Amino acid sequence: MNAGDLEARWVAPNYSPLPVTLVEGEGAWVVDDEGRRYLDLLSAYSALNFGHRHPRLVAVAQAQLGRLTLTSRAFRNDQLGPFAEALAELCGKDMVLPMNTGAEAVETALKLARRWGYQVKGVAPDRAQVVVCDGNFHGRTTTIVGFSSDPSSRDGFGPFTPGFVSVPFGDAAALRAAITDDTVGFLVEPVQGEAGVIVPPDGYLREVREICSSAGVLLLADEIQSGLGRTGRTFACDHEDVVPDVYILGKALGGGIVPLSAVVADASVLGVLTAGTHGSTFGGNPLACAVGREVLALLSTGELQARATKLGDHLATRLAELEGPALTAVRVRGLWAGVDFGPAVPSGRAVCEQLLARGVLAKDTHGSTVRLAPPLVIEESDLDLALDILGEISTELAAM
Repeated sequence: MNAGDLEARWVAPNYSPLPVTLVEGEGAWVVDDEGRRYLDLLSAYSALNFGHRHPRLVAVAQAQLGRLTLTSRAFRNDQLGPFAEALAELCGKDMVLPMNTGAEAVETALKLARRWGYQVKGVAPDRAQVVVCDGNFHGRTTTIVGFSSDPSSRDGFGPFTPGFVSVPFGDAAALRAAITDDTVGFLVEPVQGEAGVIVPPDGYLREVREICSSAGVLLLADEIQSGLGRTGRTFACDHEDVVPDVYILGKALGGGIVPLSAVVADASVLGVLTAGTHGSTFGGNPLACAVGREVLALLSTGELQARATKLGDHLATRLAELEGPALTAVRVRGLWAGVDFGPAVPSGRAVCEQLLARGVLAKDTHGSTVRLAPPLVIEESDLDLALDILGEISTELAAM
């Protein structure tokens, strides 16, 4: 059996990957087990913002592998403190709580909001409420899927954790109406990624910030996909000059090398967690923190954010030219796009299979939408190559 057949035989079928087995990658390019090259326009759902095997990140990881990889938080290591300092400064906050995966970071933020609500806001025991948005995607844990509006995420996994109420994304009035004296937090993606790169109306995040501040509610920004340069700013909230109470980060924070996530907030919020109230064996491990420090160094100059803005404008222009009978709508925020195909197109999956056949990797979502999230280091000529291929496919589909 080849690697793909072995995966199909021995791995639980909770994914339906495109039929390609990747064995090598560099920058925006990957190679399969037959030696064929592909342009990666998914970036592992933005975990690979800096491309495959970025030389600075690989060098740091290799150096740390030769020194120390794990201590647990029972002991200190020499990488966690400097990493936390750099991340807190990037966010303009006081404290960092390191975790591993994005879902862990979201769960951490939810626990944090509840404890803050009881200890600081004075909510009665076991009454804390968190407002979320329809169409959200925050992870796959039992608590998180319980407030998902996606049946494929929820069905068969109940009973679900109480304490959540959902409102339409982009509707500030609905948020205002949903808040009660028991509301401790509003959990929101500044751009909804899994839903199809849904960008909220202008001014929405500013109004959300005002509502949360007035009501004494923590604004919890899930920037796991949208943060760290993807949208052309360090954080997607920066597009409206909004500073949340809590940043939830992951994916690209680990440089596409190691899982690394974090919750970042001021001491008045994160300080409610004390020894024994939360933890993670691998959270804050020296290997991940060493890579994370170099990720933050890459972002510190602003060059990658500017590059994402420039290439994102080019992406938006090119995609707008492709709109027509087959490709019916596009949404772009920085170097991130959701592309909708019309009813005559079999599915977004079918489009991705055609892209794959022509050497481009992308991923569908919600039936007819294809997401594009190239590495921030992609060359403009390579981006144009991929968009030319998408244009060819769109023209062929329109003629069917």
